[in-house]
Amino acid sequence: MKDILSELEARRADARLGGGERRIEAQHKKGKLTARERIELLLDEGSFEEFDMFKAHRCTEFGMEKEHIPGDGVVTGWGTVNGRMVYVFSQDFTVFGGSLSETHAEKICKIMDMAMQNGAPVIGMNDSGGARIQEGVASLAGYADVFQRNIMASGVVPQISLIMGPCAGGAVYSPAMTDFIFMVQDSSYMFVTGPDVVKTVTNEIVTAEQLGGASTHTKKSSVADGAYENDVVAIAETRRLIDFLPLSNREKAPVRPFFDSVDRVEESLDTLIPANPNMPYDMKELITKIADEGDFFEIQRDYAGNIITGFIRIEGQTVGVVANQPMVLAGCLDIDSSRKAARFVRFCDAFEIPILTLVDVPGFLPGTGQEYGGVIKHGAKLLFAYGEATVPKVTVITRKAYGGAYDVMASKHLRGDFNYAWPTAEIAVMGAKGATEILYRSELGDVEKIAARTKDYEDRFANPFVAAERGFIDEVIKPSSTRRRVARAFASLRSKKLTNPWKKHDNIPL
Repeated sequence: MKDILSELEARRADARLGGGERRIEAQHKKGKLTARERIELLLDEGSFEEFDMFKAHRCTEFGMEKEHIPGDGVVTGWGTVNGRMVYVFSQDFTVFGGSLSETHAEKICKIMDMAMQNGAPVIGMNDSGGARIQEGVASLAGYADVFQRNIMASGVVPQISLIMGPCAGGAVYSPAMTDFIFMVQDSSYMFVTGPDVVKTVTNEIVTAEQLGGASTHTKKSSVADGAYENDVVAIAETRRLIDFLPLSNREKAPVRPFFDSVDRVEESLDTLIPANPNMPYDMKELITKIADEGDFFEIQRDYAGNIITGFIRIEGQTVGVVANQPMVLAGCLDIDSSRKAARFVRFCDAFEIPILTLVDVPGFLPGTGQEYGGVIKHGAKLLFAYGEATVPKVTVITRKAYGGAYDVMASKHLRGDFNYAWPTAEIAVMGAKGATEILYRSELGDVEKIAARTKDYEDRFANPFVAAERGFIDEVIKPSSTRRRVARAFASLRSKKLTNPWKKHDNIPL
């Protein structure tokens, strides 16, 4: 028996070494952790239970039969994050460059199937050179099997991808279908075709970092939701995100202890809105003052800054926040912000996370670039997402809510549950100046008359009371009482039940 146990330990030690000491050292020299070190950091100490440690490839082509490394380039299993179960896979770049083989894919598929069956999130740490060329179509079939699991798991369990090295070619489509993607600055990149292919086909000279680095995907393409300076920070932030999320669509998000009074009055909010309607202010100040302990986890911070998305807690319960940001493009909606917010709203609705919407929107951004780019269809995505959502929805209009953008931002007409407005709110078809120039076109030459007409329009419509008179606003509230009113609204909606008509699936304007 001792001999058998000794052999087991020797085999385990061999498997834990992956590609060997030399390759592990090379990984560390690049500032990257190994696959196992990443798992150790992500999961609670001692909680990791590994699957298929000894599984090896079955390839006999190109001399591969002579090289069998236990684990085959990916470490899989389950563990806990702050006591809550998650499934995890971590690709090992020290073994065949982390390339995906048939058996590598089988290991990933196995934990994804278990995650769906048992109702727990899947966290994938990607660090791979792509498909294993020696295996040919079997490797491609492996990718497709993983993609199918991503599709089936979407909306069932949260899926989080960490890009911690290369992720190229077809491999990018697995993270692309997950709920959140985090990248590591300077050491990770994602692209469908690499710099060499781009140069051959289009004659463009571009580096891997410029083509698919963290900066590119967080600021330009919106593929990634966040970028962090190293593996350690990325993993720490992933643990923080998991704390906000439910384990599956069968459960509610966790309730955390909170030490912040629900009745907290924030007098500073009474002066947040500038006297000049064209002066910006920082909507994040309002978000942090509503949140428990000012804790706000922002999603896609560096992309489409004219809208803010992220998670807070109110009375210890997770709430998704969507807010216009007057500091960027005056808070206008455009193509990028509509796509960003629509995806976030749909995630919250899929996992029963209530949505708080903070509105200060002068309309959709005008211009040929927007119209040619399809702002009509992209704007409709956000409208559709809010309209189909059945989770509790609370809306607070702080200042402007003009035109179609008023309708889109979780208005009462899109089944908003509680729609509040500050006394500074202006709910109208358009701003006073534009409206006056259309209504009194014949008087445009008379400056004094137009000024008087504009003043009349402002007095009549630049307030929340016309909408309140029609019941489109439930209450005009004091800014300083916003946290209390929002908290009470969500508390009253905890037992909300709303279902949409039966359908195979909807046809959102993609």
